[in-house]
Amino acid sequence: MEIQILHLLDGARQARGLTVIIDVFRAFSLECYLTDHGVSEIRPVRTLEEAFAWRERDPSALLVGERGGAKCEGFDFGNSPSSIPAEAVCCKRIIHTTGAGTQGLTQAVHATERITGSLVNAAAVAAYIRARKPETLSLVCMGNAGVREAPEDVLCAEYIRSLVLDKPLPDLEERIRALQWHGGAHFFDPAAQEIFPEPDFWLCVKRDLFPFVLRATEDAQGLRMEKVVTI
Repeated sequence: MEIQILHLLDGARQARGLTVIIDVFRAFSLECYLTDHGVSEIRPVRTLEEAFAWRERDPSALLVGERGGAKCEGFDFGNSPSSIPAEAVCCKRIIHTTGAGTQGLTQAVHATERITGSLVNAAAVAAYIRARKPETLSLVCMGNAGVREAPEDVLCAEYIRSLVLDKPLPDLEERIRALQWHGGAHFFDPAAQEIFPEPDFWLCVKRDLFPFVLRATEDAQGLRMEKVVTI
């Protein structure tokens, strides 16, 4: 298996083979929590216009996402897993757009298969990869807004790779703790709590919480995330 770790939007566009689009803070951690909350489906989109067009077609759909970390104007929820109660989204269609994660997912057009990755389901992602046995594996770290590398996404990619190769990362827990100061410090800024609440940090660094991956499928309406239980 050829394993490559790529970065940012350019990396998503370059990805080949089975591709894992990684966004730990917060897009693809959030999608796992939403799935666990029992949403009917998640539809990732690239633009705000696409999101609002979905609402025109389906007024019951919930718009979820961010730009610059903040909830998009006119949306139901931002990109914050700690701020979305399960009872508000259960059995609902979610239209999700973010500045990094969903951008990479929609732009990885050369991938033969696309799944998402985060620390909360990293072991499930690795199990899926081992079962699929792809010739080429692309791990894409989406970073901040898709243009600046983020340590949490790099760590997640390296962790998934270590699980696939069965070569444990000896400093994994130490590196996760260090994200409080390097990568996740904004979650501890008192002035930023409205956009980046501290509980989001702790939810996003829970390791191997969910036994499933989210695989992007495509139909006439666009991308749709499919839950696949792997462990």
